[in-house]
Amino acid sequence: MKSNFDFLSKDFPVLANFGKLAEQYCYSDANSCLIKLGMIGETIVNLMFTYDGIALPYENTAITRINTLMREGLLPRDLCDILHAIRKARNKATHENYGSVDEGKTLLQMTYSLCEWFMQTYGDWNYKNQQFVTPVEPSTTDYIKVDKENEKKIEDNLTKKAEKAAASAPKISQEERKKQSAVAAGNRQKSEAETRYLIDEQLRKVGWEADTEQLRYSKGTRPEKGRNMAIAEWPTDSQVGNKGYADYALFVETKLVAIIEAKAIHKDIPSVIDYQCKEYPQNIREVDSQYQIGTWGKYRVPFTFATNGRPYLEQYKTKSGIWFLDLRNSCNLPRALRGWMSPDGIKALLVQDTESKNQNLKQMPFDFLTDKEGLNLRPYQLNAIKVAENAVVDGKQSVLLAMATGTGKTRTVLGMIYRFLKTERFRRILFLVDRTSLGEQAQDVFEEVKLENLMTLDEIYNIKGLEDKEIDKETRIHVATVQSMIKRILYNTEDTKPAVSDYDLIIVDEAHRGYILDKEMGEDEVLYRDQTDYQSKYCYVIEYFDAVKIALTATPALQTTKIFGEPIFKYTYREAVIEGYLVDHDAPHELKTKLSTEGIHYKSGDTVTIYDPVTGEVTNSELLDDELDFDIESFDRKVITEPFNRTVLEEIAHDIDPESHEEQGKTLIYAVNDQHADMIVSILKEIYSETGVDNDAIMKITGSVGGGNKKKVQEAIKRFKNERYPSIAVTVDLLTTGIDVPEITTLVFMRRVKSRILFEQMLGRATRLCPDIHKTHFEIYDPVGVYDSLDPVNTMKSVVTNPNTTFTQLIEGLEVLDNGGKVKNQINQIIAKLQRKKRKMSSEAVTHFIDMSGGMDPTQFIEKLENEPNDVAKDRILANKELFRLLDEKKGHSGGPIVISDKEDELISHTRGYGNGEKPEDYLDAFSAYVNTNMNEIAALNIVCTRPKDLTREDLKSLRLILDREGFTQQQLNTAISQMTNEEIAADIISLIRRYAIGSVLISHEARIRKAVEKLVKAHRFSKQEMNWIKRMETYLMNESVLNVKIFDEDVRFKEQGGFKKIDRVFQNQLESIVLELNTYLYDDGGKTA
Repeated sequence: MKSNFDFLSKDFPVLANFGKLAEQYCYSDANSCLIKLGMIGETIVNLMFTYDGIALPYENTAITRINTLMREGLLPRDLCDILHAIRKARNKATHENYGSVDEGKTLLQMTYSLCEWFMQTYGDWNYKNQQFVTPVEPSTTDYIKVDKENEKKIEDNLTKKAEKAAASAPKISQEERKKQSAVAAGNRQKSEAETRYLIDEQLRKVGWEADTEQLRYSKGTRPEKGRNMAIAEWPTDSQVGNKGYADYALFVETKLVAIIEAKAIHKDIPSVIDYQCKEYPQNIREVDSQYQIGTWGKYRVPFTFATNGRPYLEQYKTKSGIWFLDLRNSCNLPRALRGWMSPDGIKALLVQDTESKNQNLKQMPFDFLTDKEGLNLRPYQLNAIKVAENAVVDGKQSVLLAMATGTGKTRTVLGMIYRFLKTERFRRILFLVDRTSLGEQAQDVFEEVKLENLMTLDEIYNIKGLEDKEIDKETRIHVATVQSMIKRILYNTEDTKPAVSDYDLIIVDEAHRGYILDKEMGEDEVLYRDQTDYQSKYCYVIEYFDAVKIALTATPALQTTKIFGEPIFKYTYREAVIEGYLVDHDAPHELKTKLSTEGIHYKSGDTVTIYDPVTGEVTNSELLDDELDFDIESFDRKVITEPFNRTVLEEIAHDIDPESHEEQGKTLIYAVNDQHADMIVSILKEIYSETGVDNDAIMKITGSVGGGNKKKVQEAIKRFKNERYPSIAVTVDLLTTGIDVPEITTLVFMRRVKSRILFEQMLGRATRLCPDIHKTHFEIYDPVGVYDSLDPVNTMKSVVTNPNTTFTQLIEGLEVLDNGGKVKNQINQIIAKLQRKKRKMSSEAVTHFIDMSGGMDPTQFIEKLENEPNDVAKDRILANKELFRLLDEKKGHSGGPIVISDKEDELISHTRGYGNGEKPEDYLDAFSAYVNTNMNEIAALNIVCTRPKDLTREDLKSLRLILDREGFTQQQLNTAISQMTNEEIAADIISLIRRYAIGSVLISHEARIRKAVEKLVKAHRFSKQEMNWIKRMETYLMNESVLNVKIFDEDVRFKEQGGFKKIDRVFQNQLESIVLELNTYLYDDGGKTA
C-alpha cells in the first residue's frame, strides 16, 4: 500500500517506517497510531541535535529538547506547536491507553507536514511539497497482522542507522541551517484541520472547553450553565462560507459572546474579519435568540475573532495572529492579538466602561498622595503620576516615564496603582520586573507603606507575588519577572497559559533592562541566545497582553524607546540633586599605578597564567614564542593583575573603615568577573585583618553565592541592605541596577564598562539620601579610568556641511555676514547642527539649555529660529553665544581568555579630579575669580552678594545650574577647602559665594542657620506656639537654604498647616517682618558691601 511518507524512504527510512505504521494503525489501532506519530517527533528532535552538534540540555526531557531547538532558532514556533501536540498525544496514548481515530487523522496530516519541513531542512533542499492524502479505512479483510516484537527490532535498527548517518553528515553552519529552516517553514501549507486542532489547544489553555471533533453543534452540544464552551460548527442564517456554519461560537455559560472563524494559513485574516466575521453575527438564528445578550445595530453578537493559527508576526501582519473586532461600536477597528481572551476577560470587557472610569480618575483628588500620614509623595512624583494619567485618559497605549535612580520610582508606582484601582480604571495590574530582587523590593513596599485607614496596598487589594503562577478573579496586582512570563508564554508546557486579557495594565520597572549586556548569566538567562534574542523575547512578553503599558526607567535606551516611545515625563539626576532629593558625588579619586600607566610587558620565553571565564579553569600557557603587551585598556578585560589590585586596594583601604558604617556608610566595589571578585575580597580581608576587622565586614555578592541558589543570593543582598555587615560588598553585575541600599557612600570601579546605561545605573546605587548616617555626598574611586572614558560618549556624525565646524565658528561667521541669502544659509547650518545635537543631548544638557535660553528647550528654540525673520533669528543666536559655547564643549573618552599577571606594582598618585584645576587651591582660586568677575553679570549671583534676603528658590536653583556648568559644585568646593585647611566644612553654596565674593566668615550651613535663629529668639519673647513655628522654619532652612513668605503657601510642609494666612495669625500678623528679620541675621556674616 502506498504511503504518504514514502518520500522519506531514501534519506530517512526510520521516519518513513514510523509514518507508514501510523497510517496502517489509524483505523485499526488508534492508540498505536498516536504512539508512532509521537516517535516520529522524538526522532526528528534527536536527529536535529546530532546534525547540528548541539549539546543536550541539562534537564534532558522531551519538552526541554524541543524548547532548546526553538530557542536556538532552528525550530519555528508553529512546528514547535506540532511537536508538542504529538508529544502530548503519545503520552496520553502510552499512559492512559487513549486512542482517537479523528485525532489520529488530524495529527497524521500535521506530522506529514512536519516531515516535509524536516526533509527540506536536513535532507533534500530541493524537495517539492506534495498533497497529503488521508488514508482510507480498509475493509475488515485488509487489516494487516502485526508482529510487535519484530516491529520494535526494525525500529531500533533504523534509529541507530539514522543517528550514525546524522553524526557523519557534512557540517552546515547554524546560520545557514536557520535560513533553510525558515525557507522550508515558509513553504509549508497548514490545513484548516491543523489550524482547528491548534486553536482547540490554545483555547483550552486559557479556560475554554474546546474540542472540534466532540464539542460540535451537530453532535448535540449546547450551551450550559457552569461551562464556558467553544462549540464548533454553529449554524447561522448566513448564506456565505461553510453553508452558514460558524467555525466556533464562544459561550460564557449560556451567553453567546463571540464568533471565531478559523482559516488556512495562506488566507489574509483582515479580509475574513470584514466578510464572514461580520456576516455570521448579523445572522444569528431566531431560535438561538435565547443565548443573545443584546443587539448592537445589526449585530447580535458583541465580539468576533479570525485566525489561521499562526503566531502573530509583524512582518506577516495580515497573515498571522488572532484578529479581534468589538462589534458594539461601528468606529472600532480590527486589531491583532498575540493570544486568546479568557472567559473572565470577555466578561470584564462586556462591563468595561472606560469613559466613566476616566472621569473617576479626573475627579479623584490628589490630597491623599501628599498626605504625610499617607504616601507623602514629592512634587515631581505627583507630576509623574498626573502625566501618566493624562496619557491614559487620552488613549495612549504605551507610556514611558524617566526618573533618576533613587528618586522613588516604586513609591510613585504605588501611588499610581492605588489611584488606578481605587477609581476602577484598571481591574488587574501586572507589575513586571526583570530580577527577583527587584520584585521582592516592590513587594516589601506594597506590604509596608500605609495608605488609606493605615492599611497597606497588600491589605486593601489581593496581591499575587513572585512565587504565584496562577491568578484568580480577586487578584488585583501580580508581581512577576520577565523571565517567568517568557517561560509561561513562549515555552509553555502546562495545561494553562496566561490569556491576553488577564491584565489590562502592565507596569514595567527598570524598563531599560530590555538587554543583557554586562549581566551575570543565571539559569533564567539561558532562555536567550544573545542580546537580540533577549530583546525580542522581552518585547514579546510586553506586547503579548492586550493592556496599557506604563514603563519607568532612570536611563532610557534606544531599545526602550522603540518599545514604549519617547519619555513623556523626565526628572533628571541633576534636578534631583539641586532640589535636594539625591546626593551629589564628589570629584572622583583617580589612582594611578606603575602598571596602569606603563602597561605590562611579557618577554619571549615567559610563562603566562591563563584563566578561562567559561570553564573557570586556571592553566599555564606554553612558553611564549613572541612578546606580549597589555595597556590600561586591557586591565579589566584581558588581564587580572594581583599586584595592581593589591596596590590600589591598599590605598583605598586608608580611606574606608568597614567597622564604622554608621558614620561612613557602606562601600560597593565593581569587579570584572566572579574570579576577580574573589581576588578583591581576599586582598581586602588580608589588608583589614592586620587591624582586627571582623571577617564578615567584607563579602562577595554575585550570582554564584550559595552555589547559585536564588534564595541564598537574595539573603546576601538583604544582609547588605539591612544588617551591619557586610559593610563592603564586591559584585559584578548583580547589584548594578534597581537595588536600593541608601547607606552606600562609596563606589569603587575595578572594572571598565562601555555601556552608558550600565555605568549610570552603577552610579545610581549611591545617589539616595540617607539622613540616618548624615549622608551628604558619595565618593568614587576610579583606578581604571571609567569615569573619564564615559563622560560623555559622543558617536553621532554632524549633519552640517563640514562635520568639524563648531557652533562657535558658525556664529563667528554669522557675525560678519550681512547678505540676506548668506545669513539665512548660515542660520540654517546652525539649526541643522542643533537638530543633530539635540538628539544626543543628555537630560542634564537639556536642563542647562532651558535655563540658559530663557525657558525654551532645543525644539522650541529651533522653532523660534525657523519662524523668525533672518535679522531677529540672527540677534537671538548672537545673544545666546554662551549657550552655544556650552554645546561645543566636549570631553575626551576614550569574552576571551584572561591573563593573570603577577608583575609587581606601585602607587604613583592618588588625586582628586577638580576639572582643569588639579589642586584644591587652583579650584578655589578659579571659583573666586569666577564669582568676582560675574557678580554684576549674573542676577542671582548679585542678589546673593548684595541683598540675599530677596533670594528665591528659583533664583538659587538657576544659580546652582550656572555654577554647575562652570564645574563648581557645593560638595567639591567644601572638599577643596577641607583639603587645604584640614578641617571638615559643610557650608552651603550661599555662604561659599559670599566668602569668595565679599569676604564673609565661612561657617557651616547648619551653624549659620542655628546662629540666625538664636539671634531671632533673643530679640523676641515668642510664645510656645510661635516657637514651634520658628523650629519648623529652622528645620525647613536646614534642607532648603532659602525662606520667604511665598514658601508658606507653596511648600506642602506649611501649606497643609493652613499656609501663610494661618501662620501669620499666630504671629499677630507680623510673620512677614519676622521672616525679613531672620533673613537679615542669616546673612550677618561680616562680609564687606559688594
